[in-house]
Amino acid sequence: MKLLAALFLSLGLSGCASTGVEQYRSEQPVLDLKTYLNGTLDAWGVFQGRSGEVKKRFHVVIDAQWRGDTGVLDENFTWSDGTVSRRVWTLKRQPDGSYRGTADDVVGEAIGELAGNALRWRYVLALPVDGKVIHVDFDDWMFLIDDTVMLNRSYMTKWGFNLGEVTLSFVKRQARQ
Repeated sequence: MKLLAALFLSLGLSGCASTGVEQYRSEQPVLDLKTYLNGTLDAWGVFQGRSGEVKKRFHVVIDAQWRGDTGVLDENFTWSDGTVSRRVWTLKRQPDGSYRGTADDVVGEAIGELAGNALRWRYVLALPVDGKVIHVDFDDWMFLIDDTVMLNRSYMTKWGFNLGEVTLSFVKRQARQ
C-alpha cells in the first residue's frame, strides 16, 4: 500500500514539474515579440481532445500593432464548423523583459516568459462549453523557427487533469514590395 501511495505521489509531483523557458536562452533566431508579432499573420491550427482526436480545425488572421511597449493582437478565427470568433489581446512588456497579456476571455492576466527563440504564456481562459463557461488553465509554448514561421503548442488542464491540446503554425505575411 505504501508503495502504491508513493507511486501516485511521484506521478502527481512529476505532472506538476515543468520545463522552464530558460533552457532555450541560446536558441536562434531570438524571438522579439515586437518584431515578429507586428503586421498581419495567418495561423492554422487544431484542437485535440485528451485522447488525441482532432475535435476542431481553424484558421486565424491576426492584425498586430505596437505602440511603445504595448501591443494589440486582433485575432479573427474561422472554425471548421463554420463558426467565427474574435479575441483581442493587449500585451505589455514589463521592465524585467517578461510580458503581461489581457483579453476579454482571459481570467486575470496572462504571464509571458521569453528566452531565445521561445515564449511561454500561462493563463486561464474562460471557455464556453455546452451552455456553460469553464475556466481552463493554458500552458502555451511558442517557438520561432525563422523570420516568418512560429510554431505553438498549448496544453489545456483543469484541476491538473489534461483536457487537450491546441497546435498552431503561424506564418507572418511579408510586406509587398
